[in-house]
Amino acid sequence: MIEPIEFKENFWESIDFYHEKGWTDGLPVIPPTKEMIESFLDSGGITEGQIVFEVPERKRSVSAEKIAINAILAGCLPIYMPVIISALEAMADPEYNIHSSASSTGGAAPFILINGPIRSEISLNSGTNFYGPGTRANASIGRAIRLILINCLGAKPGLMDRSTQGNPGKYSLTFGENEELSPWEPLSMELGFKKEESTVTLLATEGPHNIQNHYGQSKGILDTACHTMSSLGSMSEGQSFFVFSPEHAKIISEEYKTKQEIKEYIFENAKISEDILIESGKINNNGWADEKGNVRHALTPDDIFIVVAGGEAGGHSSWVPSWSRRRNGITVTKKILSSKSRLLQTY
Repeated sequence: MIEPIEFKENFWESIDFYHEKGWTDGLPVIPPTKEMIESFLDSGGITEGQIVFEVPERKRSVSAEKIAINAILAGCLPIYMPVIISALEAMADPEYNIHSSASSTGGAAPFILINGPIRSEISLNSGTNFYGPGTRANASIGRAIRLILINCLGAKPGLMDRSTQGNPGKYSLTFGENEELSPWEPLSMELGFKKEESTVTLLATEGPHNIQNHYGQSKGILDTACHTMSSLGSMSEGQSFFVFSPEHAKIISEEYKTKQEIKEYIFENAKISEDILIESGKINNNGWADEKGNVRHALTPDDIFIVVAGGEAGGHSSWVPSWSRRRNGITVTKKILSSKSRLLQTY
């Protein structure tokens, strides 16, 4: 039988009690009731006691009701549950590497990108200020994932979360691709999903690196992107995302008609000398470079993902790199199932 987590005499005392217990991310939370938990389980198509998420390295598992409780704490609506569950399934995939990314000094955040019709169904922001505040779905879905990491997987700051400085994306780094303003196919269709299918894609990442170019044409904008990627500040042989604004995407697409052309251009031109990396202390050994002595921030062009998001005006895009110097975790995409589909799959 579902039991709500402990209440105090009133709403405000309950919130303070949760803070004292360390069950929050530092912000106020919503005390869950039995009725609320049941509503969230129904919306997600999961049942009490069902194990949804396991991390063998930590000998921890997360049950359906714990997911519902943390989603409520985070301020989610029940309709968000299918997204949260699919995101957790992606995170549980060994290729994502939740155990290391959630505890490293690097301060990784789950980069959560959503494609498909569910974006409009949950009023997810894929336009102006999509990284910023103001949209409940963007803020609370990522926050629910963070609270599950804290409360169910022990990723508490200073304990199993050893981030040196952390990352604002740890509160939430969740958004939708602006498919309607993209000149290219959305990521989900690029990966083989149908237009009518909704997906969630995760990668453990650093925070976004701004790419500012207000006057450049196609090549100029891509060269700016390449310099951002090849800077000394971030060095990884992992995967990464270029999130181009609609304005930049429109200009780039005038010359580069496909994502593959863009990936190949960036892969070839976003490079730095291995000697500079060693001299600066960025790396301490040889073996990273190609035959010309250059190091790239990817192993192949297909390690570079191209998506579109943001408002229609403004020469700002972003590069979001993998969290680790080496290839410790890659992108995982899962189809988002409706509650009915998930129940049928279960039974």
